[in-house]
Amino acid sequence: MRGVLIDTPVAAPAEQVREAGAALLPGSVAAAPAPIADFDPSLPWRRARSVALRPEPFGALVYHFGNRKLSFLKSKTLVRVVETLADHPTASATLAACEVPEAQRPAYLKALADLARSQMIERREPSA
Repeated sequence: MRGVLIDTPVAAPAEQVREAGAALLPGSVAAAPAPIADFDPSLPWRRARSVALRPEPFGALVYHFGNRKLSFLKSKTLVRVVETLADHPTASATLAACEVPEAQRPAYLKALADLARSQMIERREPSA
């Protein structure tokens, strides 16, 4: 089990992000995520077909029935992003449509890359 992303209140000047045990201090700026070969935000993505997403007060539980991995989406915004990936031409377009602030997008891209690596989201064919 692992947490993917934690949101703090929107009114906070800087979001605290904690992923897999690493934390950013309040007011620090998230560095751009290292490129991950398996995840390209300019491609179309969707929640994997063998993945169930269960809403929770903190965000959602995500379970992959094939590899039996369980993850926590600790952000309601990230839940919305994952749920609507298939509705947009790219992952980057999904972040824009879900109104993820520009300063927070590197953290969301890292979370999506982690979800891609654990097969919770998958590439899809572009819409015609």
